[in-house]
Amino acid sequence: MNNDIVTTNIDRLGLLLAEIDRLTKEADCIKDELKDVATLPNGSKEFIGNLFRAIVIESDRKTTDYKKLIVDLGIASDVVAKYTKTSAVFSVKTTAR
Repeated sequence: MNNDIVTTNIDRLGLLLAEIDRLTKEADCIKDELKDVATLPNGSKEFIGNLFRAIVIESDRKTTDYKKLIVDLGIASDVVAKYTKTSAVFSVKTTAR
């Protein structure tokens, strides 16, 4: 009896996504450590490795709460609909069996 598991492209996708998730979490932990050091008083914002250099950059991001703005301005839903664009979006959900 042959117990080899034949993987399909779907299996490969699942394995790749799991590895990407693991690597992303690892990278995020390292980034968080760098940000923690950079925000200390007199903390360095530049980090030099043997192969790479990392710089922590702080910036402010502004966002507009359009839902609240529409309500506050009393804009009717039919007017909002005239300025609403609908686009087809495709996604692939992958889960372990």
